[in-house]
Amino acid sequence: MVKVRQDHPLDESGSVDLTAWLERIRTDVNVTDEALLVRACELSHWAHEQESPQEDIWQEEGTNSFVTGLEMAGILAELRLDQDALVASILYRAVREKRLPLERVRDEFGAPVAKLIDGVLQMAAIGTLLHPTPDSVLGQSEGQLDNVRKMLVTMIEDVRVALIKISERTCAIRAVKNGNRKKRYRVAREVFDVYAPLAHRLGIGHIKWELEDLSFRYLQPNAYKQIASLLAEKRLDRQQYIDDVLYRLKTEMANIGIDAELMGRAKHIYSIWRKMKRKNIDFHQVYDVRAVRMLVPEVRDCYAALGIVHGLWKNIPHEFDDYIASPKKNGYRSLHTAVIGPEGKVLEIQIRTHDMHDDAELGVCAHWLYKGTDTSSKSDSYEGKIAWLRQVLEWQDDVGNASDLIDQLRGNIEDDRIYAFTPDGHVVDMGAGSTPLDFAYRVHTEVGHRCRGAKVNGKIVPLTAKLKTGDQVVIMTAKQGGPSRDWMNPNLGYITSSRARAKIRHWFKDQNRDQNVHDGRQIIEREIKRLALSDVDLKGVAHGQGYAEVDDLYAAVGAGDLRLSQILGAAQRQIEAKREDDEQLDLDLLPRSEPTSASPRSGDLSILGVGNLLTVVANCCKPVPGDAIVGYITQGRGVSIHRQDCINALQLESSDHERMIEVSWGNEDANQAYPVDIRIDALDRHGLLRDIMVVLSNERISVISVNTRTDKKEGTARVLITFEINRLEDLGRVMDKIGQLPNISDVHRMLPGTE
Repeated sequence: MVKVRQDHPLDESGSVDLTAWLERIRTDVNVTDEALLVRACELSHWAHEQESPQEDIWQEEGTNSFVTGLEMAGILAELRLDQDALVASILYRAVREKRLPLERVRDEFGAPVAKLIDGVLQMAAIGTLLHPTPDSVLGQSEGQLDNVRKMLVTMIEDVRVALIKISERTCAIRAVKNGNRKKRYRVAREVFDVYAPLAHRLGIGHIKWELEDLSFRYLQPNAYKQIASLLAEKRLDRQQYIDDVLYRLKTEMANIGIDAELMGRAKHIYSIWRKMKRKNIDFHQVYDVRAVRMLVPEVRDCYAALGIVHGLWKNIPHEFDDYIASPKKNGYRSLHTAVIGPEGKVLEIQIRTHDMHDDAELGVCAHWLYKGTDTSSKSDSYEGKIAWLRQVLEWQDDVGNASDLIDQLRGNIEDDRIYAFTPDGHVVDMGAGSTPLDFAYRVHTEVGHRCRGAKVNGKIVPLTAKLKTGDQVVIMTAKQGGPSRDWMNPNLGYITSSRARAKIRHWFKDQNRDQNVHDGRQIIEREIKRLALSDVDLKGVAHGQGYAEVDDLYAAVGAGDLRLSQILGAAQRQIEAKREDDEQLDLDLLPRSEPTSASPRSGDLSILGVGNLLTVVANCCKPVPGDAIVGYITQGRGVSIHRQDCINALQLESSDHERMIEVSWGNEDANQAYPVDIRIDALDRHGLLRDIMVVLSNERISVISVNTRTDKKEGTARVLITFEINRLEDLGRVMDKIGQLPNISDVHRMLPGTE
């Protein structure tokens, strides 16, 4: 559900007609001083014609600071913000591009408007968090930490700052469609990671959906186009079906004297994709592709309407949610039900009051007028939405390091929550999927640090167990000691909350630097060896992460300031020098693919100066994306792809040099799977192979071959497995999970020519 930018009204000369534009604004906002808005527009237009002392990297053809300011004001008018916020949005881009001094804004429009603009400028710190530069690396610059603190304080003091920034990023991602691939990716990555979750937290439904869809369009273009085409193929039939349903419901509601407003509701594309992946279902199993929304006057009418719906059609078990009795964490209230509608087709129906609808669409903006002037439930709801921002600030001040801010902003976006109990009966609120270790850190930092085991409902469970609502959790602690470094490995599943992760990192950071350097070196070298990465320049990786020396990199990993996945990602990008401009998608937005053929398809491999040729992955070394590779032109089988350190490739290089060509991994199809060999050493036991295969099955790994050798005298076993994998990060995760099985002593990727 991608919103098309509304063109501004133009006069006969082709300039923006401010009178007509102001008429649009007045339909949503009570403008108290029209002359002030016009003066802001005129000043923004004047500033646009001035030369900017700095290049704006997000500037797109056909947009400018003046036009963007008007578009931002239009978005905020739909959110019903006040006049000061509209003036600030009109002038913001001109100030940001240094075409207009902030002091002049303060003199002409007052301190409140200038303060809003200054607050939005502070939020630029988020962009630096996502794309740090060597001189402003997170965790290395006190000035950067101060910017983050100021940003959070400003957001909490005046939520309009966050709303103006959201509107600006909405304009940016609408305009970037004509930009190059890298620019589209960077804007979409930032919007998806930060501003869509922030819009969700503040309850601004229609903005959140637009930001998610547009980000998804650029981050996963193939998946986006596939779902869009499925929706387009059935749009006419679906519209006629919805019209018939609306007529039937309207008639039934009129018969019981309820004046209901009904509308067909468009399911946005990203939510369809996310539901398909989360529930592992096909498109036709997504129940709310056909959906109707009913708006009624009173809460009692919601339940009366629900009775009408369930009387007309059979409801689907386990597909009813009462968010009126139990609102979502962001204050969302509504009734959701899915039924077998006319023609036996599944239909979702949402029922809510008009006030609930305003809450869902406008979120915190719907309560703006109530702040400080009303003690009703509306004010309580407003404070509930702002409470999350206060929690972010409390967490950030407590830890003193902003490196996990992105995780906190985007974490727990799903509305599912669980409520577990302490032995004393106190309720602990956590995100879905939380573990006993998350519970321990939620109770108290020291309880988390000294946690050594847990009982759930009276039974001892692993620290990686998933808690459910209603569980009673008892944490078993040691008298002294600290956390394990394994707890921070996301592949092992000990913790899910960014708060717990930040507490653990803080503990390790306080330890001795020499010990951190030693531990970090062991962690990095072990993983590089285990994944059989070659020619990794750790000094280059350190510089890329903002550290002057390799020891500083080791210390950061040992202290928990830097994740191993960041190191591996940097090493992979270094190996793939030809792909340094094609940034990879994070795993949280990658669809999990079914196993595919081991042979690369068009787009998976790029052959320098030639174009697409038939390619075959060499069986001798089985390279996967991230390995340094080279191509050999065969007779009749196209180009054979080898690792650069493959023995056969080295021999061909010396004996048949003219047939060697340069190749690199493409980036169009992230779902291609490649064969890889791993070796598992273990103490032999009954059920060992079964447990290994269960791990691979749970990870949806396609196994090509298995070879097991046992030594009865020594009581050992060696398992050689060839399976298909998408990328090195997936390989590391699978190997970690196998390594956690009982009796496993070593798991590593087999090097070419070894066993």
